[in-house]
Amino acid sequence: MPNLLRLALIQMHIDAGHPEPNFARLEQRLTEAVAASPKPDVILVPEMWNTGYALDRIRELADPAGARTRSFVSEFAKRHGVNIVAGSIAELREGNDGRASKVTNTVYGFDRQGEEIAEYSKIHLFKLMDEHLHLEAGEKPGRFELEGYPAGVMICYDIRFPELARKLALEGAKVLFVPAEWPHPRLHHWRTLLQARAIENQMYVVACNRTGISGTTHFFGHSMVIDPWGEIVAEAGEEETILTAEIDLDLADEVRGRIPVFADRRPSLYE
Repeated sequence: MPNLLRLALIQMHIDAGHPEPNFARLEQRLTEAVAASPKPDVILVPEMWNTGYALDRIRELADPAGARTRSFVSEFAKRHGVNIVAGSIAELREGNDGRASKVTNTVYGFDRQGEEIAEYSKIHLFKLMDEHLHLEAGEKPGRFELEGYPAGVMICYDIRFPELARKLALEGAKVLFVPAEWPHPRLHHWRTLLQARAIENQMYVVACNRTGISGTTHFFGHSMVIDPWGEIVAEAGEEETILTAEIDLDLADEVRGRIPVFADRRPSLYE
């Protein structure tokens, strides 16, 4: 019997520097997503949806310990019986041993019971946007279990680092979730890199990008679902939308069996 998951990707505008309208917009979109028939099994949200890239004020805007986000998403997931990979947020973390607090770009995942199943902080910070001057990089990959299946999560710029996706695949991940704020003019990069990660790792890639304009930056959306053959199953345009698709996680095993890339690796020559 196929192991199907129904997906809903919330491609939405984000008001940089204004958490309140962002929380309200996300709640509205989540409510729309779970009202669909059939209801999704998993919902994915974009990167930094609570604050956007208001990096000059990020310390005052960030969610302390992610408490507000965790409470909001956990309660929604439990009430509606849906898994949520809650994009990423700016989270304010208290420093240890007297160290100053820091801000991370962090994803949380919650299951149908509202229990937290994933936490991942962006490992690769995008220096061209000065992320490294305002954010603290994460230190561990984002592997987690979803409905009993191994899954992974990376954030935006992370997809330019194939080593990270490969590590998650070698640990069994059959689906990779990618929340992002990826702007014009790099649509070709976005589509090509996502398809490459799917093909080389023989897994689904589910990527949710924001849309709209922030300052002088235009975000193009084009959220998409890509199967383990690298075929685009579903792709949004540039408008706000909820992109839906259905995936069969057994396909990852089938593709890996037909072209045994992992078995043919020679890691002793790569290191």
